[in-house]
Amino acid sequence: MSDRVVHPIEVESYRRMRARLDTTHLPPLTRAVVERVVHSAADLAYADDLVTDESALERAHAALHAGAPVVTDVAMVAAGITRRETVCRLAEAEAGPGLTRSAHAVRLAFDEVGPGALWVIGNAPTALEELLLLDARPALVVGLPVGFVGAVESKAALRASGLPAVSNISEKGGSAVAAAALNALLYHPLSPSKDAL
Repeated sequence: MSDRVVHPIEVESYRRMRARLDTTHLPPLTRAVVERVVHSAADLAYADDLVTDESALERAHAALHAGAPVVTDVAMVAAGITRRETVCRLAEAEAGPGLTRSAHAVRLAFDEVGPGALWVIGNAPTALEELLLLDARPALVVGLPVGFVGAVESKAALRASGLPAVSNISEKGGSAVAAAALNALLYHPLSPSKDAL
């Protein structure tokens, strides 16, 4: 993977964000995820809303850079992950009794990738709920679905599951922030730098 060229606007944006939000007390990968999510949404409140675990992020970072598959719930999340191929099976999925298209897409994707993938869910709480029913043994679940119906509950269930995860407490979330959390791990060097963009 070639070195990422960071645009001067992004550098200045991070400078301004860091002038308003002190993240220096956070461990490296947690800091990278928090800052990239805050940056993607221009929402400083994510710093207190996100729930992460540094040791889980370290293992996920290693798996990601070793080539573990990345699965997304919707094409918009996949579109935000620009430096890695992803699996998204929503286009082939079908709804059925008690099953949303998003949940069916999770089943289809799991059939394709098996255990050990990184799952990035930013849109559909039902996709996250379905993932929790599978024996997916994920490297990481970025569970940041957005909405007033099921989002908070599905993220709480993710945290209660004990799976390695990035989630948040509130209804907030969405494709951009879910992709940003995964991108933070993609962009972070294998030899971590404190100020990596």
